[in-house]
Amino acid sequence: MLGKNGWWRRVTLVVTTCFAVATSVAMAATPQDQVAEHLAAGEFGLAAQVANGVVNADDQAALLQQVATAQQQVGQHQGARGTLHQITTPNTRAQAQGAAAQQSALGGGGVFADFTSLINLIQQNTDGEWEDIDGVGGTATPFQTGVRVSPAKLLSRVSTVDKTGQLAALKQQARQAALNADMAQASDMRFVSLKRLEQEVAARLDQGLLVPESMARMGGLTKVEVVFIDAETHDIILAGPAEAWQFDSRGEPVGVNSHRPTLQLDDFVVVLRTFATGERDFGCSINTRDAGVAALQDYAAKSQARGPLDSRGVRSWVNALQRKLGKQDIVVWGVPHDSRVARIIVEADYRMKLIGIDKLDAGKAIPSYFDLLAQTVKNDPPAMEALRWWLTMKYDAVAHSPDRSVFQIQGSAVLCQSENQMLTAEGKHLPTGKSEATNRQFAENFTQHYADLAASDAVFADMQNVFDLALVAAIIREERLVARAGFDLGEFGPQGSYKPAQHVVPREVDSVVNHRVYNGKDIVVQVAGGVRADLLAVAQDPVLSHESAELANVTKTAAKPELPAGRWWWDAAK
Repeated sequence: MLGKNGWWRRVTLVVTTCFAVATSVAMAATPQDQVAEHLAAGEFGLAAQVANGVVNADDQAALLQQVATAQQQVGQHQGARGTLHQITTPNTRAQAQGAAAQQSALGGGGVFADFTSLINLIQQNTDGEWEDIDGVGGTATPFQTGVRVSPAKLLSRVSTVDKTGQLAALKQQARQAALNADMAQASDMRFVSLKRLEQEVAARLDQGLLVPESMARMGGLTKVEVVFIDAETHDIILAGPAEAWQFDSRGEPVGVNSHRPTLQLDDFVVVLRTFATGERDFGCSINTRDAGVAALQDYAAKSQARGPLDSRGVRSWVNALQRKLGKQDIVVWGVPHDSRVARIIVEADYRMKLIGIDKLDAGKAIPSYFDLLAQTVKNDPPAMEALRWWLTMKYDAVAHSPDRSVFQIQGSAVLCQSENQMLTAEGKHLPTGKSEATNRQFAENFTQHYADLAASDAVFADMQNVFDLALVAAIIREERLVARAGFDLGEFGPQGSYKPAQHVVPREVDSVVNHRVYNGKDIVVQVAGGVRADLLAVAQDPVLSHESAELANVTKTAAKPELPAGRWWWDAAK
């Protein structure tokens, strides 16, 4: 790899991963017909729901396998694994997962590795004990990439009981409302009635009118900190800070004081439907194509054999590598590909990769991988061929009342994680489960200074808002707030007629290459590539969940004030 008097050449790939939605169709005569119709419409979550309603275990397994096969065919391998996991008969489930793993391996191309099926096969065909089967022994876990939003598991870890009395005071604030008429007035705590908002939107839709800005921006909310049910009025209420908004250079609404993006109704409806229809997570990825990676490696190897490069040949060599790698595929799952949510997570992930390869400046607090490597490299750069960075959720806690009717999100943040990978001659990525020091340092810096980055780059603040809204949607689903409140989400639900705006999200992107020369001889090339959101992991995370006796008072005292007709928001009294 190192010429006697020339340039050492090495290619480092930076790659990542991905988010899905389902809608409803008319009920067919049999479960088999219903599943077929849902699959024809791409409604995998609804198809799985129908299959799970079948009593006969064999018939149920056959339908779930049918759903999983359809998911695999369109590249939703994560969803397919989740579907197969729902098969109740262990032997049938294992056989189905094994077949799926084999099919995934044969498929090739820009697909995700079927880790669940692979892990199952390993556990079934090796001696010894496994912790998730026998309670003791070894463990096996898949690697993750991109931006991951899976709130249920995280929710179960971070849910805790609030014992400070803070939520009781909050509910009292909700009752002692300030019914100012000016939505532009800043508020530390604004309450939004989801039921009343839906009714006003529905009335507009019935009349063929556009949804006004005030509703589309959710009353100027810049965060959701609290969600609770009002059983007496059959309502679900969201609360958080709010302010007037203006439009930034991107044409997006941001608070006039905080400059933080406002929450958007379109995003909330998208994630509500995602989790209401049975999806467990959503995300995006930017995937290298195996053929392109193989061509890149072949070109690099042949150029090495021809001897060292001179200084004039470095740039043309790097450009040739970029051409060999070619296009990368953008994959979105869990949410519609043309939704604003998809656009935000793809853009945030792509910008994170550009920061990592020093194509976008994030400030001194988040130096690029190249800058970090310059501080640590002594002789040769570290021996690795692929870097993975991905974004996921990070919360301090989700406090809840003893009756689990009030929930408060605490310590919202975004976590960047990393891993080193190896590349096969065929262009496949192999996980190592490890992250070398420089790679890990970039991820830690990104996480530690994410708030500052979000303040200077609204795309990252927007993604944090998407995470928060998805967590709220996951809480609504996991805690059965719709059924408990007696409010079926109306036009915001999976079968509702509210249509979020469509956005153009590219399906592919040119590879972006950057390089550095170290010690007068070493060349490191990086290629940017993803996003994944797994919010149900948050919602089900027991470490983050805690009970709060004081929150019980919130539901008792937070009855909405007497609101005038058409009013769906109010501020806490100061």
